[in-house]
Amino acid sequence: MTPPQASPSGTIASGDPLAAVSLRLSTLTKRADFQRAARASRVATPGFILQMRRRPVSEATGIRVGFTCSKKVGNAVARNRAKRRLREIARLVLGRHGRDGMDYVLIGRHEMTDKLPFAQLQADLLGAVHNLHSKAG
Repeated sequence: MTPPQASPSGTIASGDPLAAVSLRLSTLTKRADFQRAARASRVATPGFILQMRRRPVSEATGIRVGFTCSKKVGNAVARNRAKRRLREIARLVLGRHGRDGMDYVLIGRHEMTDKLPFAQLQADLLGAVHNLHSKAG
């Protein structure tokens, strides 16, 4: 059974299996994983920096995502808001366009991640993912 999802009109739409599909992305938590991603390919956008690393074949199952915002982003409220926005765009974009066996790290940017329009952040992530995938082959 698929869970219901709100339709654009605000009502609950059931029976549409594609609309109810949700992909749970694994979260990077270990410092070593962030450091490995820092040495990999990256793309900078106005709202964030995206790093992508291909994991070895022995570890290559699923998509893993990490989020980080330094104190340069702002106080704790601003950093948490920026990370919430990054988590949501990652869920929306990487769930459909991310590749299996990849680690993605999104880094918030000073006074931009929490202030840019959400649609622009989402479009920037989609473009950055396609850019990195084309470089990776």
